[in-house]
Amino acid sequence: MTRAMGAAMRRIHVGNALSAFGLGFTVPYLYVYVAQVRGLGAMTAGLVLAVFAVAALVVLPFAGRAIVRRGPLPVLLAALITAAVGALSLGLAGNATAVLLSAAGLGAGQAVMQPALATMIVDCSSAETRSRAFATQFFLQNLGLGVGGLIGGHLVDATRVSSFTLLFSIEAAMFLLLVVVMVTVRMPHSPQIGKAPAGSAKGSWKQLLSNRAMVQLCVLGFVLFFACYGQFESGLSAYGVEAAGISTSALGTALAANTGMIVVAQFLVLRFVERQRRSRVIAAVGLIWAVAWIAAGYAGLGHGSQAMATAAFISTYALFGLGEAMLSPTVAPLVADLAPSGLAGQYNSAFALVKQLALAVGPAVGGPMGASLHAPYIVTFLLFSLGIIYLAVRLGRQLTDVQDQPSLRKSRVVAQGGGTPVESITA
Repeated sequence: MTRAMGAAMRRIHVGNALSAFGLGFTVPYLYVYVAQVRGLGAMTAGLVLAVFAVAALVVLPFAGRAIVRRGPLPVLLAALITAAVGALSLGLAGNATAVLLSAAGLGAGQAVMQPALATMIVDCSSAETRSRAFATQFFLQNLGLGVGGLIGGHLVDATRVSSFTLLFSIEAAMFLLLVVVMVTVRMPHSPQIGKAPAGSAKGSWKQLLSNRAMVQLCVLGFVLFFACYGQFESGLSAYGVEAAGISTSALGTALAANTGMIVVAQFLVLRFVERQRRSRVIAAVGLIWAVAWIAAGYAGLGHGSQAMATAAFISTYALFGLGEAMLSPTVAPLVADLAPSGLAGQYNSAFALVKQLALAVGPAVGGPMGASLHAPYIVTFLLFSLGIIYLAVRLGRQLTDVQDQPSLRKSRVVAQGGGTPVESITA
């Protein structure tokens, strides 16, 4: 990595931390703000959460193409300004229409930030440093969310609208501060399609869909996000309250255990992950999450004491965090390695689209099951976790040796006396 790439990467990581810090201020309190503080009811609050998902699904197919044609930095700046306007207007909105329109702007901006920042990380890293770069990104995101949520919780007052206006204003300020930081980034030259013919967008999607490894990774990604992230604040929390009798304070402790595990374990597991085949790491995550669902089953369906049930439930979230720490330096770099030269933005946006679909479907399916169908809920997501193992092994057969285990690239360089080997990075 050159000095210029290192300087750009540091600014990108600062940007990730700032954006996560801003989101942490508002995300935990969005439902309360819309339903109770603004007095718009549970229906409108639910629609706001749905609008976030819909906005992401609408803009992400276009975001990938824009990143390819214009580069990730201009697209990121546009997304940040859109998100800042959406956050500020959401804090000032007093009726349902204004709240929904503001949420659409904030959701669209947040959605586009993810693939834009991911593509910037790809452009500023090498194959050897990419896993560590994405691990750092994930670490800073969780740290920012945790710190932002903690500070926001002390500032918010459900009896004063002005306290929520302050929270959303701080979030908007974080996005604008990130604009200032990102303007100073000097991105290294990367291939772009600036003069592509009008029909090339369709062609690039066709090329992506013809990449069997990428298609299988998207299927695997959907299952990963559906069975884990899509359950945190919906099905799993409902199951914990209804089946295991978990108190709201214990639920907060469980969420803290998840974030804490990520912060503590991220760099501890990185060295292990970097030496292993990516497909085996993902399969190991499936196994860890299967154990997590068994622990959740014991918490709600076992006959132990309430203290044992609470401990088992908290351990479920902690085990999920361990799996997340293993995935962060594995999946995102693999998406980049599967992308042909110049199309990293397209591939990152496609994978982000899959993530958003899973996050939209996950709560819709898991929420009602977790609240009322306790045993079927645990069995269903235990099977999904075991399915991750199968899909990971199957994906491994589609990858080249270097795609599956990038550390082999270093050993081949050494074997050739320091020369740079020519490796295929497409499926």
